[in-house]
Amino acid sequence: MGKRTVHVSDFTGKVLETADQVVRIVVLEHPDLVAGPVQLEAEPAEIESIDDAALDVAVVEIYDGRDDDQPRRVTLTASEFDSLATDVPMAQLLRTAERIRPPKASRKTDRPDYSTLEHAGKPHRGRVTEEEAGLVRDHLDEINKRLADEGVRQIDPTDPEQATRYGFPTPA
Repeated sequence: MGKRTVHVSDFTGKVLETADQVVRIVVLEHPDLVAGPVQLEAEPAEIESIDDAALDVAVVEIYDGRDDDQPRRVTLTASEFDSLATDVPMAQLLRTAERIRPPKASRKTDRPDYSTLEHAGKPHRGRVTEEEAGLVRDHLDEINKRLADEGVRQIDPTDPEQATRYGFPTPA
């Protein structure tokens, strides 16, 4: 038994005979688009005029300080946006404007803070800080109870390796 995939143009309903006749169009933004991007299929001839109909637009975000720094996104024709610059031409203004770089993803936010009672003593590969070691020494029973409840190895101050790691007196 075999399977056959039949492609149909979403624009015209026409059956597309071969896979090389299929053009995939992803709609990213549209006034009627309510649940994020969608994918459509069409025949190449059906979308030949799409490049000719393309508009030169500017997409801007406006931060006005009223919505807790949530921007409003506005799309307007490039010529309408260009007309806002009256002192110097927009092309020059854009070349000399301050560059915005996306914020770097911080890996630290994904890591637990071992210098808190919530995470102190959990096994980890990193170096044990003095803050973590102090918490473990000062709250050993509480931390071992939490570790046992979590099903994680407990800290044994008589184990030479753990004693050194957390600053307990080294057993003889």
